Amino acid sequence: MKRGYEFLEHTGDLGIRVWADRLEGLFCEAAWALFDIITDLEKVEVHLEWEADVEGSGREELMVAWLNELLYLHEVEGLLFRDFAVTEIDEERLRGVAKGEKYQEGRHIIKTCIKAVTYHQLEIKEEDGLWQAQMIFDV
Repeated sequence: MKRGYEFLEHTGDLGIRVWADRLEGLFCEAAWALFDIITDLEKVEVHLEWEADVEGSGREELMVAWLNELLYLHEVEGLLFRDFAVTEIDEERLRGVAKGEKYQEGRHIIKTCIKAVTYHQLEIKEEDGLWQAQMIFDV
């Protein structure tokens, strides 16, 4: 399975491009990239599971809703996630699962504080059997 992410040049904020073979994988890869930017994922263990159910009108709105929901849980509940699965997706709804644990001072480090996922330059497309997305994080 071909998947991954890379950083994009962007003044003042943080941009990434993610890719995956399937649309569901693209959303998982974007979530993984988000938390890889926030913390050292090798130090995050799976002790809890959270189910997401977000709505939007189109893939771009679903991506922002999904990632901002995970970011909210990180900021408010102190959760760090490392494993993701999208169980259902269409043009208006996404259901998924995020697995991880609560932040523990001394064991986890916060590398980058991300305030929000933005719509600025947000794009999701499928080209030659490869799904791609680019997005900008407000840091």
